Amino acid sequence: MKLPDAIERILLDEETIAAQVCELAAQISADYADADDLVLVGVLKGAFIFMADLARHLTVPHRVDFIALSSYNRNTVSTGAVRLIMDTRASITGRHVLVIEDIVDTGYTLEYLLRTFHARQPASLRACALLSKPERHQIEVSVDYLGFEIPDVWVVGYGLDYADRFRTLPYIAALKREVYE
Repeated sequence: MKLPDAIERILLDEETIAAQVCELAAQISADYADADDLVLVGVLKGAFIFMADLARHLTVPHRVDFIALSSYNRNTVSTGAVRLIMDTRASITGRHVLVIEDIVDTGYTLEYLLRTFHARQPASLRACALLSKPERHQIEVSVDYLGFEIPDVWVVGYGLDYADRFRTLPYIAALKREVYE
């Protein structure tokens, strides 16, 4: 397979991702077996593919909602200041909420979201992230379900992008450093 010129290497191929998504869905389904009001809240835009695949493998009743946040202005470095761009449509008060995130980088975005949702008094609140970059974490944030830990490289594919490109690649790949620096 020929990779796009901006891609350095594939970190996680389609089969590896699919197997881990199935494993996460099985864990989540077991943990929420008795919950009748699970709401998956996907963080746009990066989590949409992961959330769709995960939701299709869940064996428990669930609803889907979305939220959009940003901690990146026009550059590739997180500002640490998180902005709410789009809120959920439905109330989460009294519901079991599972936040679906594409990647935990600095931790600021997920920490902001968990703090914000906690104030809305859900029945329970947990987080699921496909990827985490432990080397980049600047604050401690709890991730209940984690797909993969990856090195500190810019990744694209499977929902993740660079300048709104590469989001629909079926794998997760490292971008060449000269592309984003």
